[in-house]
Amino acid sequence: QVQLVESGGGLVQAGGSLRLSCAASGRTLSNYYMGWFRQAPGKEREFVAAISRSGGSTYYADSVKGRFVISRDNAKNTAFLQMNSLIPEDTAVYHCAEDSSLFYSTSDYRAYDYWGQGTQVTVSS
Repeated sequence: QVQLVESGGGLVQAGGSLRLSCAASGRTLSNYYMGWFRQAPGKEREFVAAISRSGGSTYYADSVKGRFVISRDNAKNTAFLQMNSLIPEDTAVYHCAEDSSLFYSTSDYRAYDYWGQGTQVTVSS
């Protein structure tokens, strides 16, 4: 069974930083693109960032470009999201996911087959 477990969320002041981790089990992480999505109360799920199998290509939503960095350590079967210069609008539950679809873009949630339960990020002003 494939499991993804996020960690690293918490409460921070605006301008602060957090580093989220996504630990995978059940299969080799390097075989799949990884993505981060977020969802705030009353809002739809939003793409945040994605990374290719080797880590050579990354993709970011315009709202987080220049502030967030996605990375992965395939030897440890773990993906990361470094979040800097946080603003209150970043407040959401953040989910990591594994992408296996050949027919959806990396920013489309339909491309992802496995999802973690999420970790809460709250940014105060």
